[in-house]
Amino acid sequence: MAAAAMAAVASRCGGGGGAARALALRCRRLHTVYQSAELPETHQMLRQMVRDFAEKELMPLAAQLDKEHRFPAEQVKKMGGLGLLAMDVPEKYKGAGLDYLAYSIAVEEISRGCASGCVPQKHQWISPFTSGEKIGCFALSEPGNGSDAGAASTMARLDGDEWVLNGTKAWITNAWDASATVVFATTDKSLKHKGISAFLVPMPTAGLSLGKKEDKLGIRASSTANLIFEDCRIPKANLLGQPGMGFKIAMQTLDGGRIGIASQALGIAQAALDCAVDYAEKRMAFGSPITKLQAVQFKLADMAVALEGARLLTWRAAMLKDNGKPFTKVFPALLLSSSHSTAHRLKAIQILGGMGYVTEMPAERHYRDARITEIYEGTSEIQRLVIAGQLLKAYRG
Repeated sequence: MAAAAMAAVASRCGGGGGAARALALRCRRLHTVYQSAELPETHQMLRQMVRDFAEKELMPLAAQLDKEHRFPAEQVKKMGGLGLLAMDVPEKYKGAGLDYLAYSIAVEEISRGCASGCVPQKHQWISPFTSGEKIGCFALSEPGNGSDAGAASTMARLDGDEWVLNGTKAWITNAWDASATVVFATTDKSLKHKGISAFLVPMPTAGLSLGKKEDKLGIRASSTANLIFEDCRIPKANLLGQPGMGFKIAMQTLDGGRIGIASQALGIAQAALDCAVDYAEKRMAFGSPITKLQAVQFKLADMAVALEGARLLTWRAAMLKDNGKPFTKVFPALLLSSSHSTAHRLKAIQILGGMGYVTEMPAERHYRDARITEIYEGTSEIQRLVIAGQLLKAYRG
């Protein structure tokens, strides 16, 4: 699959045969605001391929998908065909067999085209979910315990050869479009977070119903809803791992997923900067483009510097993960690219003036889409707690 993915890259970039060197050079054509640390050749090729895909398949539709709250199912299938939904999944499971740095790069480029389009990439499933024909969802949060993942009130009890689930999961991304969900439920209340287990539940299934689609501020093309379990029965074999491993599974998933959210925020920030630069170059004031104005230059410079710093930190976290090293202490990358992400959009709107406040320009959508990156996969407050915990652990150690 890795070879196939690179073949797709070659096809997209116009290369072929033994012209590997020429292909690599062609695939290095980077937008001027994208200059950054040198990436491995494979990752440069991947980056250009995903960027081309996003510009062709996602950017033209992003505003319409946002307006209609419509999931980009066709585009997600195409992403699956290119191996983008399972970047670091082994080839034996029909994944691309690449690494987490490749995943981070792909998420950023897709988010630059359409932030809603990157949401399914957070969940790594085995075939057929890696192909894009089906997508899954991750059911951890509940109405009363968004940040307290260890307080799951959804219960699961073993009844013969079946698990019986009861409870409600809230804010579940992809709920209305998913074919299966990973659900975290308490199997032994006396053990608190150590009594939480993980289950694979196909969708639809008897005893599982969906709440209404939430009318959200941003990423409106992805569906978000409650999952309601009422005596939902699943086979005993649908337990993931061992009983009581659910909390650990959830935390490991969130750790890796936070790199994805940082990459998503980077993509949105880059799109906002692109929009601001393009508008400022064309907008005339006092006889010259407004890029001649010092106030505009300062805003563009602040955006570019913060964006580049966040990108390098996010890539570092991805590379540490790829090398099996602790990477949670690099979570400032997530704060830079998520929390500061909203500030970047605000600067872009300010540069566009009145045009930044209307839906005619994408800067308004970027601002709305960015806000969720400070909330899901761990709020910015939780991220700070993680950073502080890692910092104190290092000093005490």
